[in-house]
Amino acid sequence: MAIFKGAGVAIVTPFHEDGSVNFEKFAELVEFQIENGTDAIIVCGTTGESSTLTHEEHLEVIKFCAETVKGRVPVIAGTGSNCTETAVYLSTEAEKYGVDGLLLVSPYYNKATQKGLFEHYKKIADSVKLPIILYNVPSRTGCNILPQTVVKLCSEVHNIVGVKEASGNIAQITKLASLAQGKIDIYSGNDDQIVPILALGGKGVISVLSNVAPKQTHDICAKFFEGDVEGSCKEQLRAIELCDALFSEVNPIPVKTALKLMGKDTGTLRRPLCEMEEANEEKLRTAMKNYGILAD
Repeated sequence: MAIFKGAGVAIVTPFHEDGSVNFEKFAELVEFQIENGTDAIIVCGTTGESSTLTHEEHLEVIKFCAETVKGRVPVIAGTGSNCTETAVYLSTEAEKYGVDGLLLVSPYYNKATQKGLFEHYKKIADSVKLPIILYNVPSRTGCNILPQTVVKLCSEVHNIVGVKEASGNIAQITKLASLAQGKIDIYSGNDDQIVPILALGGKGVISVLSNVAPKQTHDICAKFFEGDVEGSCKEQLRAIELCDALFSEVNPIPVKTALKLMGKDTGTLRRPLCEMEEANEEKLRTAMKNYGILAD
């Protein structure tokens, strides 16, 4: 059984102006998601600025998220690293907090071979009992997990059960779906490709869009699973302008800006991320108004 089915939010991490984690605002964001039908919460992923959290902060945020959610929806903790031993440490600690699964990004900067990727993931998986979703995002990591490697991992390592596919390469994802034969949980890692990946047998999306539009993102998936493919497609296409605006600068700069425009104080960004360019912020504001999540 999949860890979750539908729209999981890759939730942001709010900070105080001094850069420390704002747990009060984080709790508010969690409640906003659950109240609006999100199907899972993915904490300390790319959108959560995990790369600039200390190990102590990283684990504290994961623990706080699990305690706040209280089992109402699945919590998947991002515990990947470009250092295998660090990923083992974060994963074994996160398991103690009662999360429902782990999301492991491919090791960045090192540019591991496919053999190295297999050994990296197998060692982490062997250290825990939790189900694991691989995270393939070569545009950020410089490392592409090939479909054959995903299938080998899911076939030979019992608790590696799926992949968040953010390569943007539909041909590659189609190849993966063909090789997987329905035995691997595939999640879209791109909000503009939810319906195409669902059509290939995907289980849902791990979503940036869901931070600002949780109900609408949930509905894209729910309509598809209910057999209303036309309605699902309509919702997907309606969201494209906003998806484009949310990635007009590197994630999570636009989505944290969007949340502020909605009156949800997410605080500062951690360097080297910086405030959004004025022209792109105006584009984002317009897209939010057109989508109906920001008043004129």
